[in-house]
Amino acid sequence: MSLVAAHDLTKAFGTRSVLDGVTLTIEPGERVGLVGGNGSGKSTLARILAGLDTPDGGTVARRREAPIGYLQQDPRFDGELSAREVVLAGLGDWSVAKSRHDQASLALAGASGSQLATLLEAQEKAAADVERLGGWDREHQALAMLGAVGVSRPDAPFATLSGGDRRRVALARVLVARPALAILDEPSNHLDLESLEWLEGYLRDDHPGAVLLVTHDRWLLDGVVARTLELAQGKLYSYEGGYQDYLEEKLTREDHEARTEQNRQNFLRREVEWLRRQPKARSTKQKARIDRAQVALSQLAPKQERTAKLAMDSVRGGRNALEVSGLRVDVAGRTLVSGLDLIVAPGERLGVVGRNGTGKTSLLRVIKGELAPAAGTVVLGRGTRLSYFDQHRADLDDAASIFDNVAQNRARVEVGGESIEVRSYLERYLFDPHRQRQPVGSLSGGERARVALAKLLSEPASLVLLDEPTNDLDVPTLTVLEQVLVDFRGAVVVVTHDRWFLDRVATGVIAFEGEGKVVRYAGGYTSFRQQQAASAAAAAHAPPRKVTRSEAPAAAAPAAPAAAAAPAALKPLSWAEKRELEGLLEKIEQAESAAAALEIELADPTLYASRGDAVPKLTAKLKETRSETERLTARWEELEMRSAAK
Repeated sequence: MSLVAAHDLTKAFGTRSVLDGVTLTIEPGERVGLVGGNGSGKSTLARILAGLDTPDGGTVARRREAPIGYLQQDPRFDGELSAREVVLAGLGDWSVAKSRHDQASLALAGASGSQLATLLEAQEKAAADVERLGGWDREHQALAMLGAVGVSRPDAPFATLSGGDRRRVALARVLVARPALAILDEPSNHLDLESLEWLEGYLRDDHPGAVLLVTHDRWLLDGVVARTLELAQGKLYSYEGGYQDYLEEKLTREDHEARTEQNRQNFLRREVEWLRRQPKARSTKQKARIDRAQVALSQLAPKQERTAKLAMDSVRGGRNALEVSGLRVDVAGRTLVSGLDLIVAPGERLGVVGRNGTGKTSLLRVIKGELAPAAGTVVLGRGTRLSYFDQHRADLDDAASIFDNVAQNRARVEVGGESIEVRSYLERYLFDPHRQRQPVGSLSGGERARVALAKLLSEPASLVLLDEPTNDLDVPTLTVLEQVLVDFRGAVVVVTHDRWFLDRVATGVIAFEGEGKVVRYAGGYTSFRQQQAASAAAAAHAPPRKVTRSEAPAAAAPAAPAAAAAPAALKPLSWAEKRELEGLLEKIEQAESAAAALEIELADPTLYASRGDAVPKLTAKLKETRSETERLTARWEELEMRSAAK
């Protein structure tokens, strides 16, 4: 029996319908992803499935004695409880039994006679219930889970935690309870790379129940789910596989819809021309033909998904956009950065990664000039114009309208070599004219992110600092932003934990590795992990493992000790091979960029309407480019291993 079976669900907010006849089932143990644009109704559907909201129409059947855990985007619990207590309270009957046992144990200290016997009996019964409901290790499991998701203060009152920590506590609460179905709404927000990699492995391999992932994290989807649901225009579409499979199947569906619509239009044109040539007297056959034309005319064309149209202008700067020398950053008595030397040239795009609290945002603040370094220098290039995207959207005035936040007393903005009215500019960011006077404080997280981007990108720059720009943005907007950054001629430094984003955009990675150590790596996320694996393997005298998209965490671990003696027999690099090794990372990056460009081209719905005959060639070229990337990566690993073993 299905854990959840929903049939013909409808839901509207005013005149806007977000669910229009949605039907789905989730089976025990399934791993399902749910994607869609901001405002498409994903969270609404998740709440309905969890029993926290009711549909306007349709039915939802849930299996009895199959608990559902739900992670909401804005978790709220008793602020006086500690993080640990919030998680344990989510264990339901176990938590009640443990509390009964603790109370009985406490009361025993001053008891005697018949009261003592009663309390001993109560303690024994509570202990039996604790054992039956999971045993005494549940509290240790809760602490371990809090640590795994990045909560460093398990005894801090919930009310004193940051928004990110509150979400991490709520995530741990759901996972520790091990429900039959875990519905997780944006679980990757505010998790660092280490926690993300742990979460991916846990959801894929260890969680005993089913999972419904509502997320924009494409890497997480690819690594966990076996079925992807898309909610678009109120309709739900189901695809087998993870995110990449979903993309390919969606393109096939949209191609079919485009061809069907083209056939309908051609049919109508022929019928209209036929009607014009016919006399008014109609035979039965003629009337039947007219009826068919009327049926075709009454059919609605497929609705086109609206996608934000982003653009960013660059200004010419000096030879280098940024030069950092001997930088040390101290905050609250802790050294976050020690001895960092860094040069960022125009065209470079550096991703900044590391555990939460290691100093990534502090580095951006030092570059921006908001925070003074403890030692060293930070020099912006000659003529450098700096733009900054704050992760908290602090530069937005919540009381002011969307229009006023972006216009900043301007009637027009200059973008892409043309002067555009602010009203028309905001329409490119999916804000219709009637909504542009809406206060920013009333917007959703994704809408606020689009306003912040519209404001940022309305000014030309030569150095752009982005702090967690991917939080709250939907996949279509993320895809467009990625291409904008790839095309940008200036320099980009971006703090993000979005692994897919890093692989698409970054030409290098700056990794905060703890104790003030900051290391620069070449390439995107996959390349960064491969280099870390190679370094670890070289240190352990063992060959590195190849990183795959679904197995990134394991790649960072040293290989088995049994391989320790292998490098001794490896042939040293020749002069030609040394030269080849020096250029391989650049070639890998070029191949990855080419694949990314092809993916974006294949994701454009207009391709299938305007030049559908090119799709097979582009698909084949993408497959060829991916194979070339794998070949180059394997070659790099081979040469790097031999180089490290010399």
